[in-house]
Amino acid sequence: MTARLHDPALRGFASDNYSGVHPEVLEAIANANDGHQIAYGEDVYTTRLQEVFAQHFGEGVHAFPVFNGTGANVTALQAMLPRWGAVVCTSTAHIHTDEGGAPERVAGLKLLPVPTPDGKLTPELIDREAWGWGDEHRAQPLVVSITQTTELGTAYTVDEVRAIADHVHARGMKLHMDGARIANAAATLDAPLRAFTTDAGVDVLSFGGTKNGLLYGEAVVVLSDDALELAGTTGPDSIRYLRKLNMQLTSKMRFVSAQLIALLEGDLWLRNATHSNTMARRLRGALEAGVEAGELPGLEFSQPTQSNAVFATLPAGVADRLRDVFRFYDWDAARGEVRWMCAFDTLADDVDAFVSAIRAELTRA
Repeated sequence: MTARLHDPALRGFASDNYSGVHPEVLEAIANANDGHQIAYGEDVYTTRLQEVFAQHFGEGVHAFPVFNGTGANVTALQAMLPRWGAVVCTSTAHIHTDEGGAPERVAGLKLLPVPTPDGKLTPELIDREAWGWGDEHRAQPLVVSITQTTELGTAYTVDEVRAIADHVHARGMKLHMDGARIANAAATLDAPLRAFTTDAGVDVLSFGGTKNGLLYGEAVVVLSDDALELAGTTGPDSIRYLRKLNMQLTSKMRFVSAQLIALLEGDLWLRNATHSNTMARRLRGALEAGVEAGELPGLEFSQPTQSNAVFATLPAGVADRLRDVFRFYDWDAARGEVRWMCAFDTLADDVDAFVSAIRAELTRA
């Protein structure tokens, strides 16, 4: 048996990717392990997964398991666009800032980023880049990509997603959703997953599981019958080829599918997301109380806390000293902005200890 090399009691606030695997997901992997199953997705778990996704997103959807979020986004967007296509997104979008240029380098598309104050697009903001159709000198803006919840921790309401979908569809465009933290959005909106995806007009979804308790694994989910028509295909089969082309086809797919089934067949996805959101609210609430009492000089919040993320600004030097005890990332170092993330396994004691450390450093500062 391999020796444990880390302290299992150690937790930070850097990323929900830092968390381990939920015990129910580990159990699902173990249960899928014995015996042989046909490779590359012809297994009983991947077949069952289609039924599970249909329960959440509607009959007729098609789910394609992949390794990771970047692979899901690249494959989804590539499937939605012709070679001359472009994607309107926010300037903070993960596809623009955190995927190493993969959407442009691997998928061969053009990103058209739009600055936003809260990480959310609106029809008016989309129109800043949604123009120039028929101009051979301009990459054609044919897809809009939104992130739910956003990279700034904010959530699109059902009505906001529907307004965007109606707006882009009226212009002959399609709507992609990066759902890396889609469960956190459902928890904060108190809405079923399909309410702000299929029913709101989203065409293709990158469904995230890794940040919500999986070992690894996401899925590209085709939600509408004509989602891929702009790329010249009439059905979802092209994703099968693109998934392999983009090195996202796992041979032992049953282990990805089994994890997603464990997450979605019951309420584990919602339990995990609700907990991480609750821990973020606990952190925000304790700090807000300290600010109001004048006990946390220099601490300000830079975004609303609508999911499992808290964004704040700190006086110079405080973040670096705090990181000696709790790991987290700068968001905008120039203005002292930091991001604190909670996960499905964040404990109330972890939050309280972090609040105490912040209080001590701000008092010292």
